[in-house]
Amino acid sequence: MQTISMISGPSVLLDGFQTLVVENKQFNCFPIYKRVTADLETPVSAYLKLTSGENNAFLLESVEGGERQARYSYIGIQPYDVITIDGRDPLLDVEKELQKYHYLSTPELPAFTGGAVGYISYDCVKYYETSVPVSDNNPLQLPESMMMFCRSLVVFDHVRHSITVLSHVFLPQEQDRTPENVTKHYNCAISTIDALLQRLTTPVTVIPSIVATNAQTKGSVVEMTSNTGKSGYEGFVTSLKDHIRQGNIIQAVPSQRLSRPLNGNVGAFDIYRQLRVLNPSPYMFFFQFGAFQVVGASPEQLVKVDNRRITTHPIAGTRKRGRTQQEDLELEKELLANEKERAEHIMLVDLGRNDVGRVAAPGTVKVDSFMHIERYSHVMHIVSHVSGQLAENKTIYDAFRSVFPAGTVSGAPKVRAMQLISELENSRRGVYAGAVGYVSFTGILDFAIAIRTMLIKDQVAYLQAGAGIVYDSVEKDEYEETLSKMRALASAVEKAEEFAINVTKQSS
Repeated sequence: MQTISMISGPSVLLDGFQTLVVENKQFNCFPIYKRVTADLETPVSAYLKLTSGENNAFLLESVEGGERQARYSYIGIQPYDVITIDGRDPLLDVEKELQKYHYLSTPELPAFTGGAVGYISYDCVKYYETSVPVSDNNPLQLPESMMMFCRSLVVFDHVRHSITVLSHVFLPQEQDRTPENVTKHYNCAISTIDALLQRLTTPVTVIPSIVATNAQTKGSVVEMTSNTGKSGYEGFVTSLKDHIRQGNIIQAVPSQRLSRPLNGNVGAFDIYRQLRVLNPSPYMFFFQFGAFQVVGASPEQLVKVDNRRITTHPIAGTRKRGRTQQEDLELEKELLANEKERAEHIMLVDLGRNDVGRVAAPGTVKVDSFMHIERYSHVMHIVSHVSGQLAENKTIYDAFRSVFPAGTVSGAPKVRAMQLISELENSRRGVYAGAVGYVSFTGILDFAIAIRTMLIKDQVAYLQAGAGIVYDSVEKDEYEETLSKMRALASAVEKAEEFAINVTKQSS
């Protein structure tokens, strides 16, 4: 069955584009697109069609607050450049590349139509806080950052049930703007769009995913291998409580990493398919970076800058979901009334205000939403929203540096907490607790904290989570909280393996 129909003509014809270029000399980056009706296509099926044989690609999706699907999903393939960054601040490379582009905005398109997309590892903190040591122990052997630079994108509009396939004409030099060169670049963009549309019309065999209808699957974290073990993690808690009593810190967030070999038939995208159903989240992502994949469903925004408005959404305070609606409401009430959880959350909201305040115009920092509950498949969280207006002498990259890493994955005071975490964990965190997201041609920066995030490399899944340690923390409870935070990821792995087993049985 054909899943797309009613392909529109290009957003602008060649003659009109020639005029557009002449009349907009201050711009050198022009989006061109075609739009199709696609009420039978999904981001998952489109990704499978578009990325077969590709080494580098991504899928970005969102369910706001864990409950409302966001309007757009994005698929990126065939980046014009992929950079691996080690030994320096990755934002320098991103800024250097994107400052070449002067983008002509188009009202009919979403704000994100291309740019830099990828991750910045937690360990990059050493470029922003030089007093924080980073361990030489790098068991995952990951680059500190990887970024794909994309000029072509496939955008799902879930409101209009349409797909926009777009590319960009980039005319960096004056000699590029001759009629002959403009025609050449325009035709190249149209050819790219048509090739992507052709891929979307190609049938793909996708066996329906067998996800359990009950999202409350256990997730066998206990069957995975921990890099600390129960006693090791509880030792972290005891040590940090001593530092809290001595007045060195108020809170810290140590983590543990679990690993598990995957069934040979399970692919990373199979796990993502399960995760997006089990644990819908504001930031859902799948990154294919050649030899490894990053799969995630993060509930927490690290930082977004749009029209020079900075926002960050600190999360602190967690409970497991109830087995019934009544139990769920009782757990919510207990969570919001818990003095320890409230104190921890208020402290991290203050930390977020301080981080935003360092780059915001005076008097513009405010708390837009304070201590509301957001629900996910296995846990509920207390969430607040903090915002400010970027100061005139600050850039979107300064905003990232000021907020990174989040207090919710480090502690307070942030620098001393990170120093202690480094001493205890004695291992690079990699993607975990870093940031995943994009910087767009339009100047928007949007990154999530890399929590509820899984690395898949050499057919091994790596999960990681932490818990916020305060003066009255109970070692056993904090260890259990880390496991609770990883159960949705563990369930996704289990369901993907169950799916692969059933596929094998059906084909034999």
